[in-house]
Amino acid sequence: MAKHISKLRAKMSPEAREKAKAKTESMLKAMPLAELRQALELSQKTLAESLDITQASVSKIEQRTDMYISTLRRYIEAMGGELTIKAHFPEGDIEISQFESLHNSHGQALL
Repeated sequence: MAKHISKLRAKMSPEAREKAKAKTESMLKAMPLAELRQALELSQKTLAESLDITQASVSKIEQRTDMYISTLRRYIEAMGGELTIKAHFPEGDIEISQFESLHNSHGQALL
């Protein structure tokens, strides 16, 4: 018989509960692109149509560990998000503005 999570949590020490909470928050803050897409309940096919690429191309993007920032920006924006690049220092985080959307002479976004 399954046990309710609140009963299991109540048996944990305060330290164990805090550690579990921190792990959960960490996992929610960092996730691979495929998991993010799935969490947003989007299929590769739907995303591919939005990006005007093939489903196989979406799959390849999700498997890459190195890609152009413009590719990642388009992927995130197709899911309804906004990509920001931040550098983390002990003194605090700094948002890098160099990668903001560029436009050509016709006003069309290049990224």
